[in-house]
Amino acid sequence: MKHHSYLKFFSIIIFAMTLSACTAKQISEPMPNFLVILVDDLGYMDIGANNPDCFYETPNIDRLAQSGMRFTDGYAANPVCSPTRYSLMTGKYPTRVRATNFFSGKRSGKFNPAPLNDNMPLDEITIAQMLKSKGYATFFAGKWHLGPTEEYYPQNRGFDINMGGYHRGGPYTGKKYFSPFQNPQLKPDSPAGDHLPDRLARETVSFIQKNKDKPFLAYLSFYSVHTPLMGRPDLVEKYKKKAESITGKEFAEEETVWGNQQRKVRILQKHAVYAAMVEAMDQAVGKVLKQLEDSGVAENTIVVFTSDNGGLSTSEGSPTSNLPLRGGKGWVYEGGIREPWIVRYPNVTRAGSVSNEPICSIDLFATLASAAGIKVEHEIDGVDLLAALKGGKLNRKSLYWHYPHYSNQGAFPGGAIRQGDYKLVERYEDGRVHLYNLKDDIGERDDLSSKQPERVEQMRKDLHEWYKKVDAKFLQEKDGLKPWRP
Repeated sequence: MKHHSYLKFFSIIIFAMTLSACTAKQISEPMPNFLVILVDDLGYMDIGANNPDCFYETPNIDRLAQSGMRFTDGYAANPVCSPTRYSLMTGKYPTRVRATNFFSGKRSGKFNPAPLNDNMPLDEITIAQMLKSKGYATFFAGKWHLGPTEEYYPQNRGFDINMGGYHRGGPYTGKKYFSPFQNPQLKPDSPAGDHLPDRLARETVSFIQKNKDKPFLAYLSFYSVHTPLMGRPDLVEKYKKKAESITGKEFAEEETVWGNQQRKVRILQKHAVYAAMVEAMDQAVGKVLKQLEDSGVAENTIVVFTSDNGGLSTSEGSPTSNLPLRGGKGWVYEGGIREPWIVRYPNVTRAGSVSNEPICSIDLFATLASAAGIKVEHEIDGVDLLAALKGGKLNRKSLYWHYPHYSNQGAFPGGAIRQGDYKLVERYEDGRVHLYNLKDDIGERDDLSSKQPERVEQMRKDLHEWYKKVDAKFLQEKDGLKPWRP
């Protein structure tokens, strides 16, 4: 009996020591850092990791892909910038708050566009606010484009530091991509001729250096590769020479919804200035990734790299080709919404791994919250990507898109739903639908709607139920003409 008491006593002591050790380990393990890199207007086919024949050279981004996981079916929540940026910040579909076009784009066509909200509402909880509440240092650099006045700017939405983010959608002031930048949220201390992507990278590097001993969120949101098309002279000259060896037809015609007119679409990557912009952005990415190593925090930093919409192929100089994807920025075809997505999650992602799980910008919030051990208490639309990052599947039936506007790029107002390999596209002017099998037809040219009416009916029903759930708004009457309604 006495022997049994001793055993029980020692068992309790051993259990307490084990529990204490586990607790000490949990306390000593640092919270993960986050580096989110968002490139403006970068198409899926604009990086070497996705496109072996890419005209543009992106060695740093390619190395990031080789060290983490590349997603072949990663999406933006919208085919233009502000809505996708809203979804990245909040984990929600932008349709929920009528943020369905860039702020503030109100172009009319045959009909008037849907009502548009031109800000990220002040009661939204952002990624930065969520992480800051847990002791994270938070930093933003680059393009914001999520509200018209300073109360909507990064420094008032959870970021301790804002370098360059305000209401503008591009670097339109000063000498634009070269100093003096005349950006009211960027100190005018750049040397003459300083290049904007490099300046933003240096600011990010400085933040990482100063905060390497505490958990941090660094959100680097490049203005590149958005218009105006301007490149570093040395890189422009490099790609002019490279383009001399590229032959073939550069442009084709793409159907638009504005009457019977045709829109020119680039089908060959050969634009020297755009190429220079891509490579300069890649060099800036490399500078920031190197600082993670130099600061000794790379093994505790989750890196996310993506874009806000598809490559610009049908307007404003038509600088890039998204082939084999159809369309580009402004379109609900794959060229407008499929994005580069790379995630390096230490001890989770396998180096050089590839996932074909459909993911979306709505998923960033939930994924970062989970990694930081934060329980999300409010409703969001995105899901934690951890299962996919481990090489598994996500438990999600559908992804949705809703763009009830006439884009600058000539696309038709429309919506879409993806379920498995199938994607249904719905046109808002007249209600026509198209069905594509993306596995067999990534270019969305073989319309299966007449061959699979039952699938069309079910997917359309699901899409319309989602419209109701998020209170979607649609085209408005113009000159007595009434548009289609779901």
